[in-house]
Amino acid sequence: MKKKTIKSSKLKFSIRKIIGLGILGLFALFILFIFSVNVGLWGNIPSKKELSNFQYQMASEVYTSDSVLIGKYYLYDRQPIVFNDFPKHLIQALIAIEDERFYDHSGVDIRSLLRVGFKTVLLGDNSSGGGSTLTQQLAKNLYPRKDRNKTNIVVNKVKEMIIAKRLEKIYTKEEILTNYLNTVSFGDNTFGIESAALKFFNTRTKEITATQAATLVGMLKATYGYNPRIFPDKSLGRRNLVLRAMYNNDFISEEEVTQFSKESLRLDYREFDYNAGIAPYFREEVRKVMLRWIADKNDGDADYNIYTSGLKIYTTLNYQMQKLAEESMVEHMTKLQNSFEKSYGSNAPWLKDQNLIEKIAKRTPTYKRLKNIGLSHKQIIDSLSKDKQKRTFKSWKEDEELTASTIDSIQHYTKFLNTGSLALDPTNGDILVWIGGINFEQYKYDHISQSKRQVGSTFKPIVYTTAIEKGVAPCTYFSAEEIEYDNLKGWSPSNAGDKDEAYLNYSMEEGLSNSINTIAVKVLEQAGIDNVLTMAKNMGIEDKLPKEASIALGTGEIKITDLAQAYTSFTNNGKHIKPNLIKSISNHKDSVLVEFKNELNKKTAFSKETSQIMIEMMKSTVNSGTAARLRNTYGLQNDIAGKTGTTQNNKDAWFVALTPKLVHITWVGLDQHEIGFSNTSIGQGANAALPLFALWMQKLNKNKDFDGYTKVNFQKPSPSVLEALNCDPVKRDGFFKRLFKNPNKKKNKKFNG
Repeated sequence: MKKKTIKSSKLKFSIRKIIGLGILGLFALFILFIFSVNVGLWGNIPSKKELSNFQYQMASEVYTSDSVLIGKYYLYDRQPIVFNDFPKHLIQALIAIEDERFYDHSGVDIRSLLRVGFKTVLLGDNSSGGGSTLTQQLAKNLYPRKDRNKTNIVVNKVKEMIIAKRLEKIYTKEEILTNYLNTVSFGDNTFGIESAALKFFNTRTKEITATQAATLVGMLKATYGYNPRIFPDKSLGRRNLVLRAMYNNDFISEEEVTQFSKESLRLDYREFDYNAGIAPYFREEVRKVMLRWIADKNDGDADYNIYTSGLKIYTTLNYQMQKLAEESMVEHMTKLQNSFEKSYGSNAPWLKDQNLIEKIAKRTPTYKRLKNIGLSHKQIIDSLSKDKQKRTFKSWKEDEELTASTIDSIQHYTKFLNTGSLALDPTNGDILVWIGGINFEQYKYDHISQSKRQVGSTFKPIVYTTAIEKGVAPCTYFSAEEIEYDNLKGWSPSNAGDKDEAYLNYSMEEGLSNSINTIAVKVLEQAGIDNVLTMAKNMGIEDKLPKEASIALGTGEIKITDLAQAYTSFTNNGKHIKPNLIKSISNHKDSVLVEFKNELNKKTAFSKETSQIMIEMMKSTVNSGTAARLRNTYGLQNDIAGKTGTTQNNKDAWFVALTPKLVHITWVGLDQHEIGFSNTSIGQGANAALPLFALWMQKLNKNKDFDGYTKVNFQKPSPSVLEALNCDPVKRDGFFKRLFKNPNKKKNKKFNG
């Protein structure tokens, strides 16, 4: 019996020894594993030096002149902010739900890990918080896990613990919180609390409420599953869990948690999408300008990147003006598109002109791909006509989901009228409004920065300006009679409408205000083509214009920006100013890198007196001429000068408006030059383009904030200018002259301009 007891004791001792040695061995292996991870055998771990100098990519921001954030350029949507911008309730919400002992541990919280494991696994209590500390989560944010298999989860966890311990030795608790909240992901390529606050609540972090903070912090557990826009009910439940955690940690009272939990989410979702949002064409042009500026700076010792450097770009755009202009554009273009389609009916060229549709089809990627594999033109067109699939057809009223072919899609989108609309302050060149087209997502082509179109009668003021500078008196009378010019291959410009004008003679003011083509050509003769081209250049038109008599009718193709630049000369006594998009650029710390200030061109294109004469003539266009709709239809009483324009075959409709503080240019037409308006009644500048300005000005007049633009008056013209314009607008030929003139036969002569 005694021997059995001794043997049993020895056996127990051996088992304990084996277990003890096993535990020691496992502990030694664990220590060895930790050591191997620490020295980098399982992958590199950043040193203290690297952790002291880490930088994260920051989105560059685009602001309007009235400090509204309208866009971002980024690879990762992140806008870092400082600790003082974090409201107290945000920090409390974060610590309460993610790391209750944040201020007590040094990067790794063993006690918290044990507590979470016990509560979560054994008790099923999901409100106990996460196992990783905020410092460990920061480590994961800075150095994301590359491999997610089971073996590497342990390695990654240990790496994050080691990095967390190092971070705690380098940074204060405030700095760790700052870096965490600036790097944490909120899903959908949105990083950092500032970007999330702007996206979901359209507000800055420092202004978010306790419930908003709880909503955003609640997302961190599962950014998609608790996304308040996609899953509002789940997000609401998670938010209330965060609020309860705040109460459990004595951050808020029981009354507050009850009150806050009753609140709805009340999102104000705003996604900074490249294709959507306000002023997309303008933002794209700013991006192009910035890329050129950065390329120039980086040729030196700078190292900027528009997508990662966190630059702050302060533009000239006026947010409210742009918003009202876009509303006016939608309002007018919806009605105009309807009239345009009705005017063509079933004979519309996008329905009947097969050659046009096939020409457009040839530009598509699908056509080019099928061509490359050897299909004939007929086979490709057959394929593009028969291969139907579900497509979304955009329209002004509502989008339609249809089963349609590529040819169907081409026919649908070919019919849409497009526009370019620009407003700037002629005193400094600041661009206030920029509408490059009707829909940036669908039509990327910018009709302000990229398009050059014939400008029609909007060029006539340049012709008249040249003539006056060359000594032609404003009260000189010109016959409206049509002329056939022998040395111009029988070219015979005519006037719009059916009015019999063969016996009528118009003053320059009347000829311009009513946009009489025959007179514009005769004024060009007096001014001289070369002189007009020189004048256009001196007024800021940089494009090469044709040296032809038809230039008087605006056959030259000019960019909207150049035309706007030329018209600034009239409000600046003969000196133009370049349009400007950007006021200043700052780095992410708000240090100004550069400021842009425009100055009037040093060279004077024409005299102050000529400037006053031309403004008075163009005021007549608005008061009694082709732009009189501003007064009698839209009821505008502002001091406005202007000029309408319509090109041959009604392809382009234009309107230019001038006030002492505004130059506004509008073009309306189609991207396919083969298609124009079906008739002049619909397609003339006064009907197709003018309303975009008129509706916008009506909205500006209702807002006192714009009184500085709407309630200003042109300088009173000098007595000599008033005297120069003091004459009857029309003179009729005398009896004998009418007696010997045949109104049905065109007069032949040579053009001598």
